[in-house]
Order: sequence, then structure tokens, then C-alpha cells
Amino acid sequence: MLALERSQLANDVVLVRDGAEALDYLRREGEHADRAEGNPALVLLDLKLPKVNGLEVLEAVRSNPSLRSVPVVMLTSSQEESDLVRSYELGVNAYVVKPVDFKQFVSAVSDLGMFWAVLNEPPPGSLRIDRRHG
Repeated sequence: MLALERSQLANDVVLVRDGAEALDYLRREGEHADRAEGNPALVLLDLKLPKVNGLEVLEAVRSNPSLRSVPVVMLTSSQEESDLVRSYELGVNAYVVKPVDFKQFVSAVSDLGMFWAVLNEPPPGSLRIDRRHG
């Protein structure tokens, strides 16, 4: 969260505790049933989420017609080729290995945010990431 705040690229960042809550949020179910309509502009996933892992969340997102077009970035510490291959097989838009060094991590998150906020054209119906000024 600190890295995202320092990048000053996202106005609204929703942090969930595990993969099950991520799915509830995305599907507008459970404690997130009353969240505003619309899909997030971007989903950042980690492979090693508790309860429902990142690959399972990704698979569920890609199998849901209303979520299928949401960009998903796997932001993880795994450098395993099998994790990379499986992520792309399931439809991830990008796979980013988290740098261990905090300054490098902040820089990577900033670069990632800049791409999605400025260069990438979001699918219709998604909430656009707005760059904060100030």
C-alpha cells in the first residue's frame, strides 16, 4: 500500500485480505454486495493468497463474462517458470516479479501504475485509473 501511495497513481485502492474476499469484491457478493457498480480498472494479484490462491482467482475472473475484460497483473515473488506459464495460460495481462529491495519495488509499482494509468486503454465499462496531481 505504501508503494502505491508513493506512486500517486491511483485514487482508490481496495485491499482485500485473501482470494475469497477478492472474488466477493469483484463479484459484488458477501460483505462487498453493496459496493458501487463497475469493474476495477486493474486487479493486482499475488499467487500466494490465503484461502483462494491467485491462479484460482484469475481463473474465476476469466470465466466470468462480466469480469473477463478486467486487466489482471500477477505481482508476485515467484520466479517459477510453471507459475509464469500457468498465469498466461489462464489469461493474465502481465506477470511482474516483485523486487526484494523496497526502493526497487516502489519504482516497479510506479512504472506499472504509469503504464495502466497513462498508456493502456481500459475496456469499456471499467473505472479508469486517474493520476493524482499535487
